[in-house]
Amino acid sequence: MAPAGLGLLGLGARSRTLVVGSGGVRAALQQDGVALVVTASDRSDRTREKVERLALAKGVPCVTGPAAAELGRRIGRRTPIQAVGVRDRRLAAGIVGAIQAKVEEERSD
Repeated sequence: MAPAGLGLLGLGARSRTLVVGSGGVRAALQQDGVALVVTASDRSDRTREKVERLALAKGVPCVTGPAAAELGRRIGRRTPIQAVGVRDRRLAAGIVGAIQAKVEEERSD
């Protein structure tokens, strides 16, 4: 995940527009309350099965972020976090845009 995208996750945490943790993300997805899901690169098979499949079924984009410990740190937590849901659509679009810009930058190098 692009550093700019991680910075935007921190902004989301400060503005309280994130849902943190696999259970919370699943509940928010079931209520159509999430615009983007970020999962840790070292997520468990259970998180992959439960969160990513539900996001796919709901048509919500799902991206892979850093390892759970780093994801937790980026959103101000001291514990590893395997899944984060972004509620704000503009923030979600900004994160996706940052990821796409990073991919395009890497392609041009």
